[in-house]
Amino acid sequence: MAITSQPQRAGYPLTWAAPVGLLTRPSWVKISQLRTLSTERLGKAIGRLGDDQLNEVVAALFELVG
Repeated sequence: MAITSQPQRAGYPLTWAAPVGLLTRPSWVKISQLRTLSTERLGKAIGRLGDDQLNEVVAALFELVG
């Protein structure tokens, strides 16, 4: 899913506000922008979600796709 630091007008379930302090600046996960990437294109990790946070993102995805 895409991540942006630009404030979003669309709320949950289209976007999910990342917890303060997870990334270097306030950020939002754009749940509606699901992508696949080659592992070769990935750089170093910039943050990690806890189980509860990951469950929130997955629940929003399920809400979008039914």
